[in-house]
Amino acid sequence: MSDTIAEIRLPTQELRNDIPFYTKVLGMKIDMIYPADDPRTAVFSGHGLRLRIEKGAQESPGTIRILTEDPDGFAEGQRRLTAPNGTMVEIEERHPPMVMPETVHSFVVRRLKDQAPWIIGRAGMHYRDLVPDRLGGSIIASHIRIPDGGPVPDMVHFHRVGFQLIFCIHGWVDVVYEDQGDKMRLKAGDCFIQPPEIRHRVLEASDNVQVIEIGVPAEHVTEIDHEMTLPTPDYRPEREWQGQRFVYNRAEGAEWVPFRLPGYICRDTTIAENTKGVAGVQVVRRGDGAPQWAAHDTDIHFTFVMNGTVTLEGEGREPYRLEQGDAFVIPPGMKTRLSEPSQDVELLEVTLPGVFNTTLGQ
Repeated sequence: MSDTIAEIRLPTQELRNDIPFYTKVLGMKIDMIYPADDPRTAVFSGHGLRLRIEKGAQESPGTIRILTEDPDGFAEGQRRLTAPNGTMVEIEERHPPMVMPETVHSFVVRRLKDQAPWIIGRAGMHYRDLVPDRLGGSIIASHIRIPDGGPVPDMVHFHRVGFQLIFCIHGWVDVVYEDQGDKMRLKAGDCFIQPPEIRHRVLEASDNVQVIEIGVPAEHVTEIDHEMTLPTPDYRPEREWQGQRFVYNRAEGAEWVPFRLPGYICRDTTIAENTKGVAGVQVVRRGDGAPQWAAHDTDIHFTFVMNGTVTLEGEGREPYRLEQGDAFVIPPGMKTRLSEPSQDVELLEVTLPGVFNTTLGQ
């Protein structure tokens, strides 16, 4: 098999000025130079990059980004440099710390009948944004569907994220996770939490599978892992990723208990326990008694209407009659009431943090 390589060509006016910069400052190797009597072309390699610097080339000088674990120890700590040939060089951290934006609280109602556009995203999945303002970048909530069933063209990947929930509301999807055994089928009412950086791959889906995906923060990096093969040989349900355990919670056989709000019952998904309070996820149904006004003190409070109808009343707001596919966010301290629930109402409540206080009454 032929040995194939790729290189990027950059221009220069005087090659002799570039050689010490690319070798000594950037730490690259010089692999080729010619002609010997009056060099016009040199090839450098290093840091996963191969450069061909050619006198009189017509390309623009471009920009090189170098990502390193120790940016302060690279190029004497300089973060922005200009090479003699005009190429800009940016030096950044290889894995910058995840920044959790401060939540910009707002009261948000997103209705399915408003016909927000479906956007085609990764692996051909369709995405509908449920919190358009992202609360200042602190959360992304997406209604995701795969219209046509069958194998999903996914790769082993992971997310650099603080918290991520996948809750199935229609159909089924097969997914395999690092150190969690063979593939698992997520059906309507079931959920996964994907701890930060756990490797996983979506394998197959039913026709029109639909899930709700919550990610914190809103903008986070997805990386492909080209080395790992799933499933892995080890089964380690007790393993933690950045303090969080993988959760596979099933609707079948769930225990229903009184909810924090009168007039409703709920089933706990164990997510608060397994994330050590980072987030909590409850499935809520109509119970006995009359709904009451209430306020909470958690940072992020998101609810999606999975079935039935309910009226959301908010302090100083017109009431909203919500139905399947609608979503809302309630800021801390705001008094609201979920009134007139239909017999078949079912809500998905996601809160960050997962443990908080509720104050009842006007």
